[in-house]
Amino acid sequence: MAKTSWIERDKRKRATVAKWAELRAELKAKKDYIGLSQLPRDASPVRLVNRCKLTGRRRAFLRRFQLSRITFREMATNGLIPGVTKSSW
Repeated sequence: MAKTSWIERDKRKRATVAKWAELRAELKAKKDYIGLSQLPRDASPVRLVNRCKLTGRRRAFLRRFQLSRITFREMATNGLIPGVTKSSW
């Protein structure tokens, strides 16, 4: 489980990106790079990190399921993810 502060920081960054998205798009269309550089750093979507929805882990993240590999494996084994079965041969 990730530290609560990291998860909260990620939420704050996502809110900042959403807040400044429209202005960033306008400045990019005008090619006003000086104006872009005056925006907050966290307004850039590049600074967002993919995190597991359940645990907040950022490494070994599976985009399709929005889960880390560990959480995905536990849920798939327990049959909690529709359409996913453990293969065996």
